[in-house]
Amino acid sequence: MGERRGPLREIARPFVVAGPSGVSARDRLKGLTARDEEVLRLIGAHLGRLASQDLARRVQDGLGHSTRTWAERKRELTVESSSRWAGSLTTHTHDQWGLSRRAQHQHLQSLEAGVRMLRHRLSLPVGEKGSRGRPGGYRSRREWFEKSRRLAILEDRYERVRSAWAAGRVSVVRGGRRLLHQRHHLTAAGRTVEEWRAGWEAARWFLTADGESGKRFGNETVRVTPDGEVSIKLPAPLAHRANAPHGRYVLAARITFAHRGQEWRDRVTAHRAVAYRIHLDVARGRWYLDASWTRKDLPAVPLEALRAGGVAGVDMNADHLAAWYLDAHGNPVGAPRRFGYDLTGTAPHRDAQLRHALTRLLHWATTTGVTALAIEDLDFTSSTTREKHGRRKRFRQLISGLPTRSLRARLVSMCAEAGLGVIAVDPAYTSRWGAEHWQKPLTTTHRKTSRHAAASVAIGRRALGHPIRRRTAPPPHDQSDRAGHRTAQAGPGDRGREGDRPRVPGPRTRSVRAERGTRNAVDQNAQHRPGRSAEPVQLTLGPQERLDAIPGLGARPFGPPGTSLPDVG
Repeated sequence: MGERRGPLREIARPFVVAGPSGVSARDRLKGLTARDEEVLRLIGAHLGRLASQDLARRVQDGLGHSTRTWAERKRELTVESSSRWAGSLTTHTHDQWGLSRRAQHQHLQSLEAGVRMLRHRLSLPVGEKGSRGRPGGYRSRREWFEKSRRLAILEDRYERVRSAWAAGRVSVVRGGRRLLHQRHHLTAAGRTVEEWRAGWEAARWFLTADGESGKRFGNETVRVTPDGEVSIKLPAPLAHRANAPHGRYVLAARITFAHRGQEWRDRVTAHRAVAYRIHLDVARGRWYLDASWTRKDLPAVPLEALRAGGVAGVDMNADHLAAWYLDAHGNPVGAPRRFGYDLTGTAPHRDAQLRHALTRLLHWATTTGVTALAIEDLDFTSSTTREKHGRRKRFRQLISGLPTRSLRARLVSMCAEAGLGVIAVDPAYTSRWGAEHWQKPLTTTHRKTSRHAAASVAIGRRALGHPIRRRTAPPPHDQSDRAGHRTAQAGPGDRGREGDRPRVPGPRTRSVRAERGTRNAVDQNAQHRPGRSAEPVQLTLGPQERLDAIPGLGARPFGPPGTSLPDVG
C-alpha cells in the first residue's frame, strides 16, 4: 500500500530505475581520401536501396509476418550484398516497423483521449465551471458548435487509425518525415534544393553492421582493430572496389575513441560483439563512426541500500532543476541548489543545455556524498492535448516542451557512470504538499525558499519512504490539547507510542534534586494526564489546618462534651 491522503488517489511506491542497457561511443573518421569517400557513398547508396525495398516488403506483410517470410527476404538480400549485410538489413527493418507500430498505438491513444474529453465537455451546459481537475463546459454556443465539428473530425480520424492498427498497416519514411516535409519549405529552413537533396540521400544510406561475439574483433562486416584500422566487407556488386584480400576495403582513417576508448578496446580484444554505424554530417562535411554494445553486468542495487546514504531530491521545471540534499531521516541538509538551462532554439542546443545542467547536478551530488537521486516519474502524454486545457495555449506549450523522457534517459545513463542510483517516485501532489509543509519552515531571513525547492524536499522524502508532511510544533500554550491537537501525531497503531520516557540524567527542573529525574523516568503518574496524579506537591498548613488534618481532631473533639483536649504541642 502506498501513501494515502484522505480522498486523494493512491500514491505508487518508489522504485529504482533500471540502468542503461547499452552504451555508445563516437569518433571522427579523419584523413579519408577521395577514393575512401567515393566507396563509402557507393556502399551506403546500394545498401540504402536494398533497405528501402526490404522495408516495403515488411510493411506489406503486416501482421502476416513469420520466420518463413523473414528467411525469404534475407535470401534475396544475400544475393545482392552478403549474408551478414542481409542480417543487419532485416534486423534494422524489423526495428523500424516495431517503432512505427508503437508510435501508431500512441497516436491512437491520443485521439481516443481527445474524443473522450470533447464528449465530456459537450455534454455539460454552456458556461458551467469545472471541478476536481476536470474542465467544465464551453464558454459560448459558438465555441460549443466549433468543438462539435472538431469531434466529428477526430472521430473519423480515430476510426481510420484504428482500422490501420487492426490491419497492421504502418507509415514509415526512410530518412525522416520532417526532412521529407522540409522539401516544400526550403525558404523557411534556409536551405537550397542541392543542400536538401544531399541531406536526404545521406539520411537514406545504410552503413550499419551488427556485431557477433566470438568473431574476430567482434564484427566481421565492419572490422575495427584495437590499433584503429577500419575495414569494410564490400557487397557483391562492389567487390571490384576492394583494396584488401577477401573482398574488403581498408580506410585510410584511424579510430581512437577518446571517450570509452579503453572499454571498447577491452571488448574488441576479447572478441565480444560491437555494432558499428558510419554516417555523414552533410552540414559539416565530416564522416563519423559510432560503436555500440550492450551492458548486462550492471549490479542491481536494492532500494534500502540507496536510501542509507541519503538522497538528493530533484524537481524538474521549465527552465531549471531544483535540488536539495536530504539525509536518511528525511531532513534537508545545507542549502537548495538551482541548475538552470534554456530549452529554446534548435534540438541540438536544447540537448546540450540539458546535458550541461545534468553534469553540474552530478558534480554537486558526488561532493555531497549522496548515493542516489530522486526524480518524478513524469509523463505528460495525456495532458498535452488541447481538448483538456482548452485555450491555455501557453500552458500546453510549457508541458509539451518539458523533455521528461530525454531527461530520464540521459540522467540514468550519466548516473550509471558516476556510480549513483536513480529512484523514481509518484509525482502526485509533490509541488502542493511541498509548498504547504516545507516552503515556510525552510525560509529564513537570509534565504527565501522557492516552491520548486520545497517540491524537491517532498520528492526526496517520498523516495526515502517518509511522509511528505513534517511533524509540527506543540500547541502554543503548552503541551496539552487546550489549543487543539497537533497536525501530525503518532497514530493509534504505532509501536512505542505509550512507551516509557527515556531516562535523562540530571534534574528536570531547578527545584528538583538530580536523582529525581531518573527516579521518575518511567513513572507514568509523574506525567500530567487526565485521570492521573501530578507530581507530589508539598503544602504549608496553618495551626488550625494542621489540627483538622489529624484524624479525630478539629470539628469533633475526643470524648464527651467538656473533656479537655490533649496537648498537641
